[in-house]
Amino acid sequence: MHGRPSRRLAALAGPVYVELLSNVIASVIGTFWVAGLGGAAVAAVTLAGTVENLLLGLVLVVGSGTSVRLSRALGAGDRDDAARTTRAAWRLCAVGSLALAVPGFLLRDRLAGAFLDGAAAALAADYFTVAFPAFALFSGQRVADELFKGAGDTRTPMRMALLSNALLLALDPLLVLGAGPVPALGVTGAALALAGSRAVALAVTLRLRPRLPAPPGGTGAAAGRIVRAGAPFGLDFTARMAVGTAQLALVAGFGVAAVAGYGIGYRALLVVTMAFYALRQAAAIEAARLCGAGRATELGALHRATGRLAALLGAVAAVLSATLAAPLTALFTDDPAVAGQSVGFLRMAAFYLLPYALVVALGGVHQAAGAGRPLVLSVLLGLGAQLAASAALSGPLGVTGVWVGPAVGAAVQLGLLLLLARRGPRRPVSSAEQGGRALESVG
Repeated sequence: MHGRPSRRLAALAGPVYVELLSNVIASVIGTFWVAGLGGAAVAAVTLAGTVENLLLGLVLVVGSGTSVRLSRALGAGDRDDAARTTRAAWRLCAVGSLALAVPGFLLRDRLAGAFLDGAAAALAADYFTVAFPAFALFSGQRVADELFKGAGDTRTPMRMALLSNALLLALDPLLVLGAGPVPALGVTGAALALAGSRAVALAVTLRLRPRLPAPPGGTGAAAGRIVRAGAPFGLDFTARMAVGTAQLALVAGFGVAAVAGYGIGYRALLVVTMAFYALRQAAAIEAARLCGAGRATELGALHRATGRLAALLGAVAAVLSATLAAPLTALFTDDPAVAGQSVGFLRMAAFYLLPYALVVALGGVHQAAGAGRPLVLSVLLGLGAQLAASAALSGPLGVTGVWVGPAVGAAVQLGLLLLLARRGPRRPVSSAEQGGRALESVG
């Protein structure tokens, strides 16, 4: 019995990790092709990626809420609720895509000009001309993937991510640089390559998705449950993105070498931190299934199994970050100033990776079990402590003080999460949240 939760978590998390890592690798390689067009092109694509990441926080509300609610419904054996959840998810996807894509397209020039100027702003506007109309492909793929994950299938989303990214790797050089009769489209070509790869993957995904009978009754209540279940995930992601941007602003005060070193170190860490988020998704899917099946008493075992795996991943990540900082950095740069900053950041990161892994992974159990409020509160307070520590220590310690901030923030998040989860909710818990009570006794 002790090994079963760990084995199931590993089986669910493995494909999710491959999916997430393939997206990171494709993004890096895509940037490589655009880099040949000059700094203005790189700045334009970087801005577009930043905007999409900000919008991802909203997409996560629907996507994560969908997988949690569907897993809960299937765990309970309620096919009608599963069908209502599926239909509500697609309606939310359609409404959300229109609400974000139409204003974004109409205001693309102003959006680009708010962050860039000159040629870079014009190129960013060209990218947005394609990207915003194609935003429905991005959000649609997220919802389709989460429907598979909610049913316990994390392999199909992995395969679709590999398909999409393989197409992107082929289309990027073709459309960006041109070849034969295909003209070089530059930044616009990068946007078209991304949209094309996503369109093919989504078409294949929709062909593979299971069909559920039309649900009786409306889907308004199901849509509300999706939003409530997914809101903590979206808020968590958005808060981390905002603090990451503020952290970058602090680093920028120490010069270009510090920013470049931070960027290299951060990208190197994505290889290990994606494992934390893969485990989180697996834990959320399993927790929702147990709650739906009326087996909330097993959440304690799931919580402990998640904690053990997260601690293992965090410890391995910390050792790798500390010992391989120099050789990893050497793969990206031979500039001594930039390399020094990257190595310093990676070595300090070893102090926050373990608590960070625990907060991220355990958060999946808490949120899916209806106890997302303690997690959100601990994350917000911990991120505030991170910024405060980074700003305060940057004076006496220089940029090293900024690197210390994430360790402080992760420790605060973990401590608060464990404290608040033990206390449990203070108000009466609805039937939809009963699973959260099992977390009160987790220790």
